[in-house]
Amino acid sequence: MIRVVVVDDEALVRSGFELILNASEDVRVVATAVGADAVETVRRERPDVLLLDIRMPDVDGLSVLRAVRALPEPPVVAMLTTFDTDEYVLTALRTGAAGFLLKDTEPDQLAQLVRTLCAGGVVLSPTATHAVLRGRPDAAEDEGVARVGRLSEREREVLVLVAEGLSNGEIGARIHLSAGTVKDHVSTILGKLRVTGRVQAALLAQRAGLL
Repeated sequence: MIRVVVVDDEALVRSGFELILNASEDVRVVATAVGADAVETVRRERPDVLLLDIRMPDVDGLSVLRAVRALPEPPVVAMLTTFDTDEYVLTALRTGAAGFLLKDTEPDQLAQLVRTLCAGGVVLSPTATHAVLRGRPDAAEDEGVARVGRLSEREREVLVLVAEGLSNGEIGARIHLSAGTVKDHVSTILGKLRVTGRVQAALLAQRAGLL
């Protein structure tokens, strides 16, 4: 069972996500909270996935993201928003969010997106992806794009699939490798690109024009 916590300032959004996700056999919303209670709720419930509103009146969602990421065993975090402002998209992803979803995401897609996040995949809404591509890269990203060009053909193939949001098992099935071998490739790719996670690697793949 995939354990999920939903943090949003609007009660309607919290209850809506809870109702939709709990309709799935393998996903359970174990708690919902407003921003002020987010970190304590995550610490208590130890969810696999946190769906976190990026704009809340009582506390900044990006501040919550930083605090959650600092926990000993943080959950995978996907940001929720009604906006696709470039600044928020880029800041959240650079801070360690593994996904970025608009609140008007189709209900029948939510459970699968949560599964993808839990499996280590990357989830970016189309508008978030466009915002990332429109955003101005920083110096570190420019250097990272150059490193993408030095990856082997197989590593670039794996990187593209990582950027498409596939988990290690799904990548292995696509290119006929074991999940363990894919995991080794991903670790090597992250090391060569000098990034800490799959989202940062996916951003570099997008910047490098691999997608």
